[in-house]
Amino acid sequence: AIKKHQKSLAAWFSHQPNEERQFGPSFSLDAVHVDPVIRESSLEQILKPSPDLTIQNQLQQPCSQVISLQNLFDVDACGRQVKNVVLYGTVGTGKSTLIKKMVVDWCHGRLPRFELVIPFSCEDLSHSHSPISLRHLITKKYQHLREVVPVLGTSNLKVLFILNGLERLNLDFRLAGTELCCDPSEPVPPSAIVVNLLRKYLLPEASIIITTRPSAVRRIPGKYVGRYAEICGFSDTNLQKLYFQMRLSQPGCGGESSVGSSPGEQENLVEMLSRNLERHNQIAAACFLPSYCWLVCTTLHFLYFSRTVPPSQTLTGIYTSFLRLNFSGEVLDSTDSTNISMMKYVAKTVGKLAYEGVMSRKTCFSEDDLQQCFEVEMKTESELNLLEVFRSDVFRFFLTPCVQPGKEHTFVFTIPAMQEYLAALYVVLGEKKSLAQRLGKELSEVIGKVSDDAVIVLNIISKVLPLRFLPVLFNLLKIFPRYFSRLSGKDRDAIAHTMAEELFKEEDYYNDDVLDQINFSILGVEGPMRHPDEASEDEVFELFPIFMGGILSRRNRAILQQLGCSIKNLAAFEIAKAMKKTVIRKGRRGLPPSELMDYLFFLHEFQNERFTAEAVRSLRTVNLSSVKMTPLKCSVLASVMGTTCHEVEELNLSSCNLDTRSLRILFPVLLRCKALHLQLNSLGSDACKEIRDLLLHDKCVVSSLRLANNPVGEQGAQYLAEALAGNRSLTHLSLLHTALGDQGVEVIAQHLAENQNLQELNLGYNSLTDTAALRVVEVAKKHTTLDKVHLYFNDISEDGKRALHNLRMDRDGVRALVFLTAGTDVSDYWSHILNVVQRNLPFWDRERVLQHLALILQDLESSRRQTANPWRKAKFLRVESEVKKMLGKLQHGTL
Repeated sequence: AIKKHQKSLAAWFSHQPNEERQFGPSFSLDAVHVDPVIRESSLEQILKPSPDLTIQNQLQQPCSQVISLQNLFDVDACGRQVKNVVLYGTVGTGKSTLIKKMVVDWCHGRLPRFELVIPFSCEDLSHSHSPISLRHLITKKYQHLREVVPVLGTSNLKVLFILNGLERLNLDFRLAGTELCCDPSEPVPPSAIVVNLLRKYLLPEASIIITTRPSAVRRIPGKYVGRYAEICGFSDTNLQKLYFQMRLSQPGCGGESSVGSSPGEQENLVEMLSRNLERHNQIAAACFLPSYCWLVCTTLHFLYFSRTVPPSQTLTGIYTSFLRLNFSGEVLDSTDSTNISMMKYVAKTVGKLAYEGVMSRKTCFSEDDLQQCFEVEMKTESELNLLEVFRSDVFRFFLTPCVQPGKEHTFVFTIPAMQEYLAALYVVLGEKKSLAQRLGKELSEVIGKVSDDAVIVLNIISKVLPLRFLPVLFNLLKIFPRYFSRLSGKDRDAIAHTMAEELFKEEDYYNDDVLDQINFSILGVEGPMRHPDEASEDEVFELFPIFMGGILSRRNRAILQQLGCSIKNLAAFEIAKAMKKTVIRKGRRGLPPSELMDYLFFLHEFQNERFTAEAVRSLRTVNLSSVKMTPLKCSVLASVMGTTCHEVEELNLSSCNLDTRSLRILFPVLLRCKALHLQLNSLGSDACKEIRDLLLHDKCVVSSLRLANNPVGEQGAQYLAEALAGNRSLTHLSLLHTALGDQGVEVIAQHLAENQNLQELNLGYNSLTDTAALRVVEVAKKHTTLDKVHLYFNDISEDGKRALHNLRMDRDGVRALVFLTAGTDVSDYWSHILNVVQRNLPFWDRERVLQHLALILQDLESSRRQTANPWRKAKFLRVESEVKKMLGKLQHGTL
């Protein structure tokens, strides 16, 4: 029977919540668990005022007090056998996970001290008030123990009861409140069973371990407790590193969606995170709590291992799920009559602090700031008691001492993004109200209820008595609720306005995009650290409006509903309606690339397909130049743009660190783009294979493709040549500085005749010789539509230049842009060529550019001497001065 019980418990306690499934099928509690630090404590230490909550105080605890999970039931300092152990810790320290691991260890034979382990959830027991016997309670929860239960108390079976979450039970140890009971078969309320087990009046030989939050420890009289132990989380940074190493180095860390992530990438991630922890960064203080270690790992997993983004996977969803894991079903104080959910209390109080910090661009808070938010409206004994419970149990989960020199006695949010999330939740829940608005709401509800009841009663009476005019008077009472509903509509407009204002703040236009900001906040910024005395930059809160949008999504609202934070469907609908007037209108303006990426990410987080489609349709050009397009950002772009089927006039992805995988993710979006800028990326031959498939697709509308400054090479040229032969939409193709060489251009020339639409081809700076240049121009001359070929900055001789010039016909020939001169005149495209050189100088070999510019200057001077026309001489002198100016700047390093 016990073996069956072990098997059943192992299956139940090994079950992982949905939030853990993203780490892959091989993920299990056994594989990644790290035991938190447990310190032996006493009732005196629990009851005395806590010292300053600094990192140093937590690190300087005596090491002799550390105790392992296996030694909790060893004899105490006086040699007495310990039977009852109270294991306490604040929210997020890992109490529930530790109990899970303890049960799984026993099931697998790693806890030989006990022959039988019986876990109970105090939350479950608190919902049952009917009398029940201990034996019936055990068999009700664990049917496999039917044969074992009758011998409990009569045999020497070593039994361990686990009571998880004692704060959910109201226990009364007075004899007048809970009678004595020693019979396991006698029906009594569940709370009475727990009290008598702890009194050792019921099954005195059984061992008991109780987990609870600090505020509920005193509910058990000290004489019934053999040992107090505090879970201190990961107060040792080595434990934090071990946790990250085990989590992020799991094989198949991202399941099917992380195909392509190498072990080297995972090791590099862990190494960067470890270095940031060693800097005594604020993140090390956050990771004292195992819960925040989980949040860091999950965020990094989202940033690095999300190859495709499912519609429901959002950053806001990660934070909402994180709060669900820690606060689901949690009531701040079970003894309080209001029964307020812990998350609702946090949203009203900590959310207010977070919001005021965001509005004043502040991240550090003094004790006075905390008092202003937590104590200013305290009026009753109940409110003060709730605040005391919050301070002891929850405060350190959200706020932690600042580690910056000179700010040791101020507090910051444990994770910076949590401040923005709670501020967003505070606003969306409608907690940001003036006193008049709050009174108006309460008065409206009262008057509306009274008037409805009164009108019903009077309508009945008026059927008998001539009082038909009275209902008219009572109908007037309904005016106030209707008026208030209009005011609440104004609140929705205000929320939408706040979102738009914060999303499109001009002072934040040229910051890094929010995904890069999150990455830097976790992994740090590589390079020299800022001096402590150096003035810090202004705080940035660009996640705040994005979280506001994310919280309004249906999935996040459903989770928040479970946490006691209700956002009605009607409210979400009205806010979305108001956003159309503000957010979409402002989004139509030309936004800088990083700000546009934030806007796209906002639309992804909002998870409203109709709204997103309307917003995206207004974006005819999408400029993300110089944004580092990680696979996650590519997935977000593909997801957001995928809500519509409209053609995009221009998509600029130049200098975006694109690779083959990025193109694969963006394929459906690229098909719909008329002008596609892919220059200055590391797109080699494999990427050209993807581009070939793109150009040969029957739905491709790309008319202009720029691939300048990519290592295309000869093999890549082969793929592009095949694409040219079969494509029907492309009119402009730039292969400037793509390492084609003579062989690559020869392949393109062979397939060029099969193309019917190309009008312009740029083959500049590709080390072409006379033969290849003449070959491509000869083919171009016979082409029906191609009239311009760029061949400047190639290794073309003077003879080659003359031959190319002779091939050019005035009317129906091809225009070959080779030099700045055209015979004894200046080329019409001299300014275009110089502009191309200037734009690409940061990416070209400067020595080679200097040589070419010197040759160009000689050619200009020679052509100027050959002409007698004074007007042409003047044009030559003007162009010569531009070239000399550029040469001078290059030689002095100012260009």
